Amino acid sequence: MTASGNDILYTLDGPVGTITLNRPQARNALTYAMYDEIGRICSTPEAYGAPRVLVMTGAGDKAFASGTDFSELQDIRTAEDSVAYEERVERILRAIETCPVPTVAAIAGSVTGGGAIIACACDIRIATEDARFGFPIARTLGNCLSIRNVARIARLIGAARLRDLVFTARLMAAGECRQIGLYSEVVADHSALVARTRHLAETIAAHAPLTLRATKMALDRLSEASSDIPDADIVQLCYLSADFREGMAAFLEKRRPDWKGR
Repeated sequence: MTASGNDILYTLDGPVGTITLNRPQARNALTYAMYDEIGRICSTPEAYGAPRVLVMTGAGDKAFASGTDFSELQDIRTAEDSVAYEERVERILRAIETCPVPTVAAIAGSVTGGGAIIACACDIRIATEDARFGFPIARTLGNCLSIRNVARIARLIGAARLRDLVFTARLMAAGECRQIGLYSEVVADHSALVARTRHLAETIAAHAPLTLRATKMALDRLSEASSDIPDADIVQLCYLSADFREGMAAFLEKRRPDWKGR
Protein backbone atom coordinates (compact mmCIF):
# COMPACT_ATOMS: atom_id res chain seq x y z
CA MET A 1 0.00 0.00 0.00
CA THR A 2 1.31 3.45 -0.92
CA ALA A 3 -0.25 6.83 -0.26
CA SER A 4 1.25 10.24 -0.82
CA GLY A 5 0.56 13.88 -0.37
CA ASN A 6 2.77 16.72 -1.47
CA ASP A 7 4.99 16.68 1.59
CA ILE A 8 4.14 13.45 3.42
CA LEU A 9 4.66 10.00 1.93
CA TYR A 10 3.12 6.93 3.51
CA THR A 11 3.95 3.36 2.53
CA LEU A 12 2.88 0.02 3.96
CA ASP A 13 5.20 -2.94 3.47
CA GLY A 14 3.92 -6.00 5.28
CA PRO A 15 3.34 -5.07 8.94
CA VAL A 16 5.42 -1.88 8.79
CA GLY A 17 3.99 1.51 7.88
CA THR A 18 6.45 4.29 7.06
CA ILE A 19 5.75 8.02 7.28
CA THR A 20 8.32 10.03 5.34
CA LEU A 21 8.65 13.78 5.79
CA ASN A 22 9.21 14.69 2.18
CA ARG A 23 10.64 18.20 1.92
CA PRO A 24 14.38 17.55 1.62
CA GLN A 25 14.87 20.90 -0.13
CA ALA A 26 13.71 22.56 3.12
CA ARG A 27 15.45 20.09 5.45
CA ASN A 28 12.02 18.51 5.93
CA ALA A 29 10.65 21.53 7.79
CA LEU A 30 7.09 20.85 8.90
CA THR A 31 4.06 22.72 7.58
CA TYR A 32 0.72 22.65 9.38
CA ALA A 33 -0.59 20.29 6.70
CA MET A 34 2.28 17.90 7.40
CA TYR A 35 1.63 17.99 11.14
CA ASP A 36 -2.04 17.26 10.52
CA GLU A 37 -1.33 14.30 8.21
CA ILE A 38 1.05 12.78 10.75
CA GLY A 39 -1.68 13.16 13.34
CA ARG A 40 -4.26 11.43 11.15
CA ILE A 41 -2.04 8.44 10.43
CA CYS A 42 -0.99 8.00 14.05
CA SER A 43 -4.53 8.44 15.39
CA THR A 44 -6.12 5.94 12.99
CA PRO A 45 -3.48 3.51 11.70
CA GLU A 46 -6.26 1.05 10.88
CA ALA A 47 -7.33 3.40 8.10
CA TYR A 48 -3.83 3.17 6.62
CA GLY A 49 -3.62 -0.59 6.20
CA ALA A 50 -3.44 -1.44 9.92
CA PRO A 51 0.36 -1.53 10.36
CA ARG A 52 1.73 -3.23 13.47
CA VAL A 53 4.55 -0.65 13.68
CA LEU A 54 4.94 2.89 12.34
CA VAL A 55 8.33 4.22 11.28
CA MET A 56 8.82 7.96 10.92
CA THR A 57 11.76 9.31 8.93
CA GLY A 58 12.89 12.23 6.79
CA ALA A 59 13.54 12.17 3.06
CA GLY A 60 17.25 12.13 2.22
CA ASP A 61 20.15 11.94 4.63
CA LYS A 62 20.61 15.61 5.60
CA ALA A 63 17.80 16.05 8.12
CA PHE A 64 15.05 14.16 9.92
CA ALA A 65 13.22 17.46 10.35
CA SER A 66 14.42 20.97 11.07
CA GLY A 67 11.29 22.12 12.90
CA THR A 68 8.19 24.06 11.95
CA ASP A 69 8.39 25.79 8.57
CA PHE A 70 9.30 29.44 8.92
CA SER A 71 6.29 30.57 6.86
CA GLU A 72 3.93 29.14 9.48
CA LEU A 73 5.69 30.92 12.34
CA GLN A 74 5.44 34.26 10.57
CA ASP A 75 1.66 34.13 10.99
CA ILE A 76 1.89 34.21 14.79
CA ARG A 77 0.90 37.78 15.67
CA THR A 78 -1.48 37.66 18.63
CA ALA A 79 -1.76 35.94 21.99
CA GLU A 80 -4.44 33.71 20.51
CA ASP A 81 -2.17 32.80 17.58
CA SER A 82 0.66 31.74 19.87
CA VAL A 83 -1.54 29.55 22.06
CA ALA A 84 -3.30 28.06 19.03
CA TYR A 85 0.04 27.17 17.45
CA GLU A 86 1.28 25.32 20.53
CA GLU A 87 -2.08 23.58 20.97
CA ARG A 88 -2.07 22.45 17.35
CA VAL A 89 1.40 20.96 17.59
CA GLU A 90 0.57 19.39 20.95
CA ARG A 91 -2.41 17.56 19.43
CA ILE A 92 -0.07 15.95 16.90
CA LEU A 93 2.49 15.02 19.53
CA ARG A 94 -0.23 13.42 21.61
CA ALA A 95 -1.43 11.51 18.54
CA ILE A 96 2.07 10.10 18.16
CA GLU A 97 2.40 9.27 21.85
CA THR A 98 -1.01 7.62 22.06
CA CYS A 99 -0.76 5.84 18.71
CA PRO A 100 -2.06 2.30 19.31
CA VAL A 101 1.02 0.77 17.67
CA PRO A 102 4.72 1.33 18.46
CA THR A 103 6.47 4.18 16.68
CA VAL A 104 10.12 4.28 15.63
CA ALA A 105 11.95 7.46 14.59
CA ALA A 106 14.70 6.74 12.05
CA ILE A 107 16.97 9.78 12.20
CA ALA A 108 19.64 10.89 9.74
CA GLY A 109 21.33 14.29 9.76
CA SER A 110 19.97 17.14 11.86
CA VAL A 111 16.94 16.81 14.10
CA THR A 112 16.11 20.15 15.64
CA GLY A 113 13.24 22.18 17.09
CA GLY A 114 9.83 20.74 16.29
CA GLY A 115 11.50 17.86 14.47
CA ALA A 116 13.39 16.91 17.62
CA ILE A 117 10.17 17.07 19.63
CA ILE A 118 8.43 14.74 17.16
CA ALA A 119 11.33 12.32 17.49
CA CYS A 120 10.99 12.52 21.28
CA ALA A 121 7.29 11.69 21.00
CA CYS A 122 8.11 8.41 19.23
CA ASP A 123 8.67 5.26 21.27
CA ILE A 124 12.15 4.41 19.96
CA ARG A 125 14.82 6.43 18.16
CA ILE A 126 17.60 5.10 15.91
CA ALA A 127 20.12 7.48 14.35
CA THR A 128 23.11 7.71 12.06
CA GLU A 129 26.52 8.72 13.36
CA ASP A 130 26.21 12.16 11.82
CA ALA A 131 22.83 12.90 13.42
CA ARG A 132 22.74 16.08 15.51
CA PHE A 133 19.98 16.76 18.05
CA GLY A 134 18.98 19.98 19.74
CA PHE A 135 16.92 23.12 20.26
CA PRO A 136 18.99 26.10 19.02
CA ILE A 137 16.06 28.49 19.45
CA ALA A 138 17.97 30.86 21.76
CA ARG A 139 20.40 31.46 18.88
CA THR A 140 17.91 31.51 16.01
CA LEU A 141 14.29 32.65 16.42
CA GLY A 142 14.01 33.46 20.11
CA ASN A 143 10.84 31.43 20.65
CA CYS A 144 10.40 28.85 23.42
CA LEU A 145 9.32 25.35 24.35
CA SER A 146 5.91 24.85 25.91
CA ILE A 147 5.77 23.37 29.41
CA ARG A 148 4.55 20.07 27.98
CA ASN A 149 7.51 19.96 25.62
CA VAL A 150 9.92 20.87 28.41
CA ALA A 151 8.48 17.96 30.39
CA ARG A 152 8.49 15.64 27.36
CA ILE A 153 12.15 16.26 26.63
CA ALA A 154 13.32 16.42 30.24
CA ARG A 155 11.85 12.95 30.85
CA LEU A 156 14.19 11.61 28.17
CA ILE A 157 17.40 13.57 28.69
CA GLY A 158 17.04 15.18 32.13
CA ALA A 159 16.45 18.79 33.16
CA ALA A 160 20.16 19.65 33.46
CA ARG A 161 20.96 18.51 29.93
CA LEU A 162 17.89 20.29 28.54
CA ARG A 163 19.12 23.52 30.15
CA ASP A 164 22.53 22.90 28.59
CA LEU A 165 21.08 22.38 25.10
CA VAL A 166 18.77 25.41 25.20
CA PHE A 167 21.15 27.81 26.96
CA THR A 168 24.16 26.99 24.76
CA ALA A 169 22.10 26.32 21.59
CA ARG A 170 24.50 23.45 20.85
CA LEU A 171 23.56 20.32 18.92
CA MET A 172 24.23 17.02 20.66
CA ALA A 173 26.23 14.41 18.74
CA ALA A 174 24.79 10.95 18.16
CA GLY A 175 27.28 9.28 20.48
CA GLU A 176 26.23 11.45 23.40
CA CYS A 177 22.56 10.84 22.57
CA ARG A 178 23.22 7.09 22.62
CA GLN A 179 25.14 7.34 25.88
CA ILE A 180 22.26 9.04 27.68
CA GLY A 181 19.64 6.68 26.23
CA LEU A 182 17.91 9.11 23.89
CA TYR A 183 18.86 6.91 20.92
CA SER A 184 18.55 3.17 21.34
CA GLU A 185 21.08 2.59 18.57
CA VAL A 186 23.51 4.52 16.38
CA VAL A 187 24.46 3.15 12.97
CA ALA A 188 27.09 4.12 10.42
CA ASP A 189 25.11 5.75 7.64
CA HIS A 190 21.75 6.17 5.94
CA SER A 191 21.73 2.77 4.24
CA ALA A 192 22.52 1.07 7.54
CA LEU A 193 19.75 3.11 9.16
CA VAL A 194 17.18 1.87 6.64
CA ALA A 195 18.23 -1.76 7.08
CA ARG A 196 18.44 -1.69 10.87
CA THR A 197 15.15 0.17 11.26
CA ARG A 198 13.41 -2.39 9.06
CA HIS A 199 14.82 -5.27 11.09
CA LEU A 200 13.79 -3.65 14.38
CA ALA A 201 10.30 -2.81 13.10
CA GLU A 202 9.75 -6.39 11.92
CA THR A 203 10.95 -7.72 15.27
CA ILE A 204 8.48 -5.51 17.14
CA ALA A 205 5.67 -6.30 14.71
CA ALA A 206 6.04 -10.02 15.43
CA HIS A 207 5.30 -9.56 19.13
CA ALA A 208 1.97 -9.53 20.99
CA PRO A 209 0.29 -6.25 19.96
CA LEU A 210 -1.82 -5.94 23.11
CA THR A 211 1.25 -6.28 25.33
CA LEU A 212 2.92 -3.48 23.42
CA ARG A 213 -0.18 -1.32 23.47
CA ALA A 214 -0.75 -1.85 27.20
CA THR A 215 2.85 -0.87 27.93
CA LYS A 216 2.47 2.30 25.87
CA MET A 217 -0.77 3.16 27.68
CA ALA A 218 0.78 2.62 31.13
CA LEU A 219 3.81 4.76 30.37
CA ASP A 220 1.63 7.47 28.88
CA ARG A 221 -0.59 7.61 31.96
CA LEU A 222 2.47 7.96 34.18
CA SER A 223 3.84 10.81 32.06
CA GLU A 224 0.47 12.58 31.92
CA ALA A 225 -0.16 12.46 35.67
CA SER A 226 1.36 15.90 36.33
CA SER A 227 1.33 17.55 32.93
CA ASP A 228 -1.69 19.86 33.16
CA ILE A 229 0.17 23.06 34.02
CA PRO A 230 -0.86 26.35 32.39
CA ASP A 231 1.79 28.00 30.21
CA ALA A 232 0.04 30.57 28.01
CA ASP A 233 1.99 33.38 29.71
CA ILE A 234 5.29 31.62 29.00
CA VAL A 235 4.45 31.03 25.34
CA GLN A 236 3.24 34.61 24.86
CA LEU A 237 6.34 36.03 26.59
CA CYS A 238 8.40 34.87 23.59
CA TYR A 239 6.02 34.69 20.63
CA LEU A 240 4.65 38.21 21.13
CA SER A 241 8.05 39.79 21.77
CA ALA A 242 10.07 42.17 19.63
CA ASP A 243 12.90 39.65 19.95
CA PHE A 244 10.86 36.98 18.15
CA ARG A 245 10.20 39.41 15.28
CA GLU A 246 13.90 40.26 15.23
CA GLY A 247 14.79 36.57 15.19
CA MET A 248 12.58 35.94 12.16
CA ALA A 249 13.93 39.01 10.35
CA ALA A 250 17.50 37.91 11.03
CA PHE A 251 16.70 34.44 9.77
CA LEU A 252 15.43 35.85 6.48
CA GLU A 253 18.36 38.24 6.17
CA LYS A 254 20.91 35.55 7.11
CA ARG A 255 22.44 37.59 9.93
CA ARG A 256 22.85 37.30 13.69
CA PRO A 257 19.83 38.56 15.67
CA ASP A 258 20.26 41.64 17.84
CA TRP A 259 18.49 40.52 21.01
CA LYS A 260 16.98 43.19 23.31
CA GLY A 261 15.19 41.02 25.87
CA ARG A 262 11.79 42.53 25.20
